Amino acid sequence: MSKILVRGARVLGGEPQDVLIDAGTVAAVGAGLEAGDAQVIEAAGQVLLPGLVDLHTHLREPGREDSETVLTGTRAAAVGGFTAVHAMANTFPVADTAGVVEQVWRLGKESGYCDVQPIGAVTVGLEGKQLAELGAMHDSAAGVRVFSDDGKCVDDAVIMRRALEYVKAFDGVVAQHAQEPRLTEGAQMNEGVVSAELGLGGWPAVAEESIIARDVLLAAHVGSRVHICHLSTAGSVEIVRWAKSKGWNVTAEVTPHHLLLTDELVRSYNPVYKVNPPLRTEADVLALREALADGTIDCVATDHAPHPHEDKDCEWAAAAMGMVGLETALSVVQQTMVDTGLLDWAGVADRMSFRPAAIGRLEGHGRPVSPGEPANLTLVDPAYRGTVDPAGFASRSRNTPYEGRELPGRVTHTFLRGRATVVDGKLA
Repeated sequence: MSKILVRGARVLGGEPQDVLIDAGTVAAVGAGLEAGDAQVIEAAGQVLLPGLVDLHTHLREPGREDSETVLTGTRAAAVGGFTAVHAMANTFPVADTAGVVEQVWRLGKESGYCDVQPIGAVTVGLEGKQLAELGAMHDSAAGVRVFSDDGKCVDDAVIMRRALEYVKAFDGVVAQHAQEPRLTEGAQMNEGVVSAELGLGGWPAVAEESIIARDVLLAAHVGSRVHICHLSTAGSVEIVRWAKSKGWNVTAEVTPHHLLLTDELVRSYNPVYKVNPPLRTEADVLALREALADGTIDCVATDHAPHPHEDKDCEWAAAAMGMVGLETALSVVQQTMVDTGLLDWAGVADRMSFRPAAIGRLEGHGRPVSPGEPANLTLVDPAYRGTVDPAGFASRSRNTPYEGRELPGRVTHTFLRGRATVVDGKLA
């Protein structure tokens, strides 16, 4: 493996420094390092971050390879600056056994573009009736620590309690898709002024908030860890803030699209804006940004949800829910959080690398840019401005809500244990 010298990068947005990568690790950090026989990357003006970690990715394999595969999804992740992703369990077959999570884990090893950590299902078949093989998935080669029925809510309080009790034995975490199913039957978008004017079935904020309230209480009662997926409302923020003030072991994530987009976009009836949970109001967006800035929300997670063209190019009611997000996540966070002054680049590293790696107990990722640490790194040019063109995506799917929109920042290089997976913005 060749030596690489990244010259003049602003490490975590600080003063320019040189970073020497050798044998898969960070060998030295400082000013005026000698290149020797190292390949030199001139990075003046660029920001060097630890490799990004996504707690919430849908790679679709096995079963929906027409949407995405582990290979295409990890390529998209690398282009977006990610060195590790957590693959959700709602595949076909469902990742509810040791065999399926090991299959996904091995596919990730073979792809080589980023590390893939499978998430195991909480219940058999995501049906919410019987606990899946949580212990066997944890003890498998995949070493599963995060469990979720994402796409569906674990709405049975007894099942949720049992899951929290079970994962406590090996310091696991249950990641909840907070959606009370009875309150969202037939829902098509956020319940509010816009849904009333459009005549579309409303998805009330309380459907999310009631489940979060229940689950933080259950986690406190059991003494276990609960993680809230794709939190989307101002009320949810307040519940999580209250739970954290009690010292309970509660963490939460927000998606890039919930930091930027609002339900006003649904007026176009363009199904690219149809997502679960739905786009909310401007007040919710501002509350989410503030909560991410003050640490109430722990991290950004993409909820990368690829769909083939035919599942989105149809009438609104028939369209699938979800958006691709791996390749645009960092740009959206720069626009909504950095360029607004709510976070600095060190804060971005915390919310998109350090904290998600810690929540997932993912070793080797979310580490400081320091000598001896694994060289999982992302180099980003924050001065870049470009228009989003999904035709150039590495993902197999194109269902982005940002097509034609100008976004700031571009990942120029991604390194996985010292090996470049992205060079000059293109797959290596």
